[in-house]
Amino acid sequence: MKPDHNHQKKIAVINDMSGFGRCSLAVALPIISVMKIQCCPIPTSIFSNHTGFESFFFEDYTDRMLPYIDEWKKLDLKFAGICTGFLGSKEQIQIVVKFLGDFGTEDNVIVIDPVMGDYGKPYPTYTAEMCGEMKKLAAYADILTPNLTEACILTDTPYHADKWHKADIVRLAAALLEMGPEKIVITGIPQGEFIANLCYEKGKEPKFLRTHKVGTSRSGTGDVFSSIIAADAVNGVDFQTSVRKASRFIKKCILRSIEMDLPLTDGVCFEELLGTLK
Repeated sequence: MKPDHNHQKKIAVINDMSGFGRCSLAVALPIISVMKIQCCPIPTSIFSNHTGFESFFFEDYTDRMLPYIDEWKKLDLKFAGICTGFLGSKEQIQIVVKFLGDFGTEDNVIVIDPVMGDYGKPYPTYTAEMCGEMKKLAAYADILTPNLTEACILTDTPYHADKWHKADIVRLAAALLEMGPEKIVITGIPQGEFIANLCYEKGKEPKFLRTHKVGTSRSGTGDVFSSIIAADAVNGVDFQTSVRKASRFIKKCILRSIEMDLPLTDGVCFEELLGTLK
């Protein structure tokens, strides 16, 4: 009899692997695991340390992704969730779309973190063509987790550095919902001494969830956030409850990282607080 590998809940995470710097798969693996779900990584590229450092080793994994995924088909793997992070090329986005076609079901939760840019600008690797491909990928999401810059790129909305009115951000989220996702969280919205996330679910009122701003932006916090959101979604946790949990956990990790005097490039020392996640 053929073995059944699907007795335990699993999340497939498609992202790069950085050996140092606490981001991407190196973050997703322990966080999803401690939340009692098996994390199954698909590397898009390999880094010795992330690109925020002055130098790093890098190897693109695009050509290896399809043969890698083909082996999972032979095992007949089923996933309770699928989560995507940074994708480095149009080809990688297209591979993810194919993966969703092969492994996506009515029952699994698809979380798309459209890692495209920040502070009003797309990342240098993101061409107009890639932005167009990411819009197509976003339509597959059950949960979409853009920051304010990415929400603007996805909806062709001009970004401005001035204070954003809540009504404008709600309109952004509504436009994203029209693209296909059931749930949107626009992250990292500055509101004076607070940082806010806007949660918007189809059929519900939008809700701004705020937390006091602490420290300075650090590498990998978006990966921590999306990993918690994905694991909670698979575990059936209420969406707003999950967003609050992720925000509070990141805040505690930032405070602990400041106490330990960790360089910003080193990310957040979530290991110190991993046991508090459930």
